[in-house]
Amino acid sequence: MATSLVFLALPLLLSSPLLLISAFDNLTEDSSLSVDNTNDVLISPKGTFIAGFFPVGINAYCFAIWYNEPFCTNNCTIVWMANRDAPVNGKRSKLTLQKSGNLILTDAGQLTVWSTDTVSESLVRLSILDNGNLVLQNLEGFFLWQSFNFPTNTILTLQALTGDKQLVSSRSESNYSSGFFKLYFDTDNVLRLLYDGVDTQSIYWPDPEILSFTVGRNTYNNSRSAFLDILGNFSSSDAFHFRSADYGLELQRRLTIDSDGNLRLYSRADERDKWSVSWQAMSDPCRIHGICGPNSACSYDPYFGRKCSCLTGFKFQDAKDWSMGCEPEFSLSCSPNETTYIQLTHLDFYGYDYRFSPNETLDLCKSVCSERCDCQGFQFRFTKQGYPDDVPYCFVKPLLLNGHRSVNFPGNIYLKVPKTSPLNFPSIKQIDEVNRLDCSGEVIKQLDRVYTKSQANETVRFILWFTSILGIVEFLVIFFTWWFLLRTHQDPDSTIGKDFLQNATGFRRFTYDELKKVTRGFSQEIGRGAGGIIYKGILSDQRVAAVKQLINEASDQGEAEFWAEVSIIGKLNHMNLIEIWGYCAEGKHRLLVYKYMENGSLAENVSSNRLDWEKRFSIALGTAKGLAYLHEECLDWVLHCDVKPQNILLDSDYQPKVSDFGLSRPLKKDNNEVSKLSRIRGTRGYIAPEWVFNQPITSKVDVYSYGMVLLEIVTGKNPTAVEDRRLVSWVKETINDASNNGDLRMQMILDAKLEGEYDKIQVEILVGVALKCVEEDKDARPTMKQVVEMLLCNQKVSK
Repeated sequence: MATSLVFLALPLLLSSPLLLISAFDNLTEDSSLSVDNTNDVLISPKGTFIAGFFPVGINAYCFAIWYNEPFCTNNCTIVWMANRDAPVNGKRSKLTLQKSGNLILTDAGQLTVWSTDTVSESLVRLSILDNGNLVLQNLEGFFLWQSFNFPTNTILTLQALTGDKQLVSSRSESNYSSGFFKLYFDTDNVLRLLYDGVDTQSIYWPDPEILSFTVGRNTYNNSRSAFLDILGNFSSSDAFHFRSADYGLELQRRLTIDSDGNLRLYSRADERDKWSVSWQAMSDPCRIHGICGPNSACSYDPYFGRKCSCLTGFKFQDAKDWSMGCEPEFSLSCSPNETTYIQLTHLDFYGYDYRFSPNETLDLCKSVCSERCDCQGFQFRFTKQGYPDDVPYCFVKPLLLNGHRSVNFPGNIYLKVPKTSPLNFPSIKQIDEVNRLDCSGEVIKQLDRVYTKSQANETVRFILWFTSILGIVEFLVIFFTWWFLLRTHQDPDSTIGKDFLQNATGFRRFTYDELKKVTRGFSQEIGRGAGGIIYKGILSDQRVAAVKQLINEASDQGEAEFWAEVSIIGKLNHMNLIEIWGYCAEGKHRLLVYKYMENGSLAENVSSNRLDWEKRFSIALGTAKGLAYLHEECLDWVLHCDVKPQNILLDSDYQPKVSDFGLSRPLKKDNNEVSKLSRIRGTRGYIAPEWVFNQPITSKVDVYSYGMVLLEIVTGKNPTAVEDRRLVSWVKETINDASNNGDLRMQMILDAKLEGEYDKIQVEILVGVALKCVEEDKDARPTMKQVVEMLLCNQKVSK
């Protein structure tokens, strides 16, 4: 029974909001995205694109950009890949932005498989824009590197395709490595599609049998650029242009060279819709060269699609890959007396002619082919574009490539075969019916890459095993204790269980129905913010509570902030920190239960006439004590991240209580810093410069915010209504104005609601401390402990 409960509980624990990690807005210097963490991704501001590690095979990953689509796992719409031909291991591989400004991708922490080769003397960051462009830029906004300059198989709207770039198809729909088809600007400045096979190359679009100027292409240009606009218009410098079938609508669009060699424009309204083809270069896929490989013919039916067939006497080299073509089941002799020819009608094999001869008879064409050992057959037809009709033409072919069967083709292929052979060659129709693509398996190519392992000491290995087993036992004990307490708490008749839980944890878990009852159906609203609504309630033991209900539409980030507040403040105990009595996490409902503060927030009181100078100084001192406790005195040091008057509550005696720990983060005790944070935290007007310039985040950001609160306590001015620099500079300029005496200077910055009733020494103390706290250089700011000492010392002097 116990074992089954553990396995039932594991999925719940693994999906707990406490384990959620937010995606990054950007990657800063000396930071990494890890393949081991699926949440280590970059997301564009509007959430349209994601950049991260994408699975491309068994234990194989590429760093890629894809559309953020619902229920998208391994079949997402990829638009760019960094290492498509060199996947990395699914363990310990990372994308790292080095301090030098270089972005590197390492395989299993050992081998660098890709890098941007960039260098910067100033701070840089990596982010993905709303247009799908992954950019590496400095603080001035200059792009050191961008993915738009290195496309793979896709260009997005307003992404330029220039002469030094090309699109390369994927190998197949499930194999993202480089394929055989390319879109590029040729040396004659014409945009072309090219089949670039292992042994051969050939252009197939525009039609190579037609001169470029005949199809409207202009070779007299040197810009060699093309781009797709948001309305569906594609323009190229060689005078080629087209409009999508849905032109005029602002849709999501992408131009992709697919694995079958066709260039297609896809569009859709948003991520909830399916992609539709709004334009394609080739209406007949059999016109694409190399699509069926050597010694095979392509046929196309609009209903059934494309199909490849081996020629008479040939068999597929690989039934799972048509592009490999076919190989002969016979051996040819060089003797003309031992060979003959089979006529296959309506078959065209473009290119690779040993000889092209007009006005040549069929017998003469046979004779030329028979005399050459490397001749595989010859094409014979009576028309050729640009030449007179009804003239026979002979094309002797050492290779049979780009086979295309069409009933409208006015020519035949004569296939060279042995006169005497055990093979009973079937007709071409029979061959078509029996040769089908075998998709039953998938070919997996093993990378030639070796990972070295360090030899662990047996003693260390034993210690690791021992500690692991000990950890599992400890986890089971904690889990069953929690399970027992939860069951006794949920039993309304078990008052012993309730009392034990409350005494053990300091706060309890409420049900939603309980909180709905104590707040009288959430009828008395006493506060409201971006994250939730606060109601007044009376608990069963007659304690007055403030119940904060998170807004239902809150994001995953709001969920994480809820659990952060529960886990952090539930362990704190200080007279100047808000006292939390419990929480509710039931279904979609997330609520926090605090001790009710009779006098509301500092923000409400500063804007009223309720605070005399004595109360203001007491609030400043008490707030400093609470923050000092968070930074250096509690067991787990905490960075608040959002110090402002709205988060400083006042009890019946106007004693301050620091509240709202939704954005707080743990501090490292060795250097008083926090780990790299993915986004700016706090409120405009109270945010320290470190957040803006991506500098290390320490407890000094709370000190800066506290300094702005002090200025608001003294002046009564709200820094969120004006720029904080303007408030700080105004205070400095006023108190440093030599034209005024000392008393007048202080009176000019004091809140008019004090009506001249204040302690001169204490005002000078608070202003001096505030200005030290808001220094641009974080190292010039005092710690909160030093702030408390300054206020206490000067308080004695004042008295």
